[in-house]
Amino acid sequence: MPYTEAKEHTQGRLNALFADPYRAFENDAEERQLHLHVMLYMLLARPMARGNVTLRVIHGWENGGFAPEDLHHVDYPLHTLDDFKRAAIDFEQAAKHNAPLPAEDSAILATPLADAIADAQAEGQELTDDIQTTPARWPAFEGGLALYTLFKMYHRLVYGEDDAYRCSQCQTPHGLREIHEFHLEEGEFALLVPLSKEEDMKASPSLLVLHESQLQPLETLLEESVSLLRDF
Repeated sequence: MPYTEAKEHTQGRLNALFADPYRAFENDAEERQLHLHVMLYMLLARPMARGNVTLRVIHGWENGGFAPEDLHHVDYPLHTLDDFKRAAIDFEQAAKHNAPLPAEDSAILATPLADAIADAQAEGQELTDDIQTTPARWPAFEGGLALYTLFKMYHRLVYGEDDAYRCSQCQTPHGLREIHEFHLEEGEFALLVPLSKEEDMKASPSLLVLHESQLQPLETLLEESVSLLRDF
């Protein structure tokens, strides 16, 4: 079993800043707003200024559905707050005109899942017929644990989560990443960032992921934070 593909509830970069990151963003935490601003500066504002962040907006799952082929996404380069606002306008205009939401041709879960299953079967591994629609069984084949970890992240971003914060590690197409996942009153989103020990961290891309319903809440949060963060 390839457990090195992903690890849940790991210590990440925020452990160097906060004594207990899992409590730092809860509603009753002391200096919660300060923690939020510091986190946004470290994990988002600095890599944005370097041009190393991509915004990924997801949509498609609804009414409890979770079929991999039904999860759609679109990616935007994210250098400034204006880039974020342009993405929000794209979705606002699509909804206003009852048009399809922006989406890329590639499937973030279905395509790599089909490839991983095909590779496992080509190597003679026997898999159940329903494995593609049973995410909990994906760790049975190489690459499946990473896909299952990402699936759970996407699922929580679509359907919500009680925990305000969690940190995981996961293999991605860009290499090993820390997943910092936030479910806050101000918005729900995840930041996939390179490990702090990476030598070439400045050149490594980060990913900001959120459901399309969170574009407006997160835009408000970023607007409130950018002027403060710009002074650091």
